[in-house]
Amino acid sequence: MIATLEYVNILDKADRLKNMILQSEVMTQYEHAYNTLQKDQEAQRLINAFNHIKEHYEDVQRFGRYHPDYNEIMKNVRSTKRRMDMNSSVAEFKVAERELQRFLDEISEHIAKSVSEHIIVPKDGLALTDGGCSTGGCGSGGSCGCQAS
Repeated sequence: MIATLEYVNILDKADRLKNMILQSEVMTQYEHAYNTLQKDQEAQRLINAFNHIKEHYEDVQRFGRYHPDYNEIMKNVRSTKRRMDMNSSVAEFKVAERELQRFLDEISEHIAKSVSEHIIVPKDGLALTDGGCSTGGCGSGGSCGCQAS
């Protein structure tokens, strides 16, 4: 691609938008929650315990109910996740993460709609899933997780 003055101007504006996002209150709250989570030893212990039990869960999922430890692993996964989610640092981080995602979604939608009303914008972080939609992509022919507002 040949760099034109217009292209460079768009990149400069995108860089300014990035800096505004990084300096926003939502981002500050997210960073605070992230740092708190990283420093909370109990939260880290709970996260590690959940990740460990999740490995066993993935093994059990290959065989489903036929795995000899299915019921025990499923119960352990739920209880370990519940304990992890009940930790105040984990809960605060999850709230901050959802708020940041909502903020970024709103910005993406505003930019897309300013270009064209016909642009479909993924919502609620669906851009982070397979193909940008809960069903594997807007072009998959199935019902799409994207919302055209």
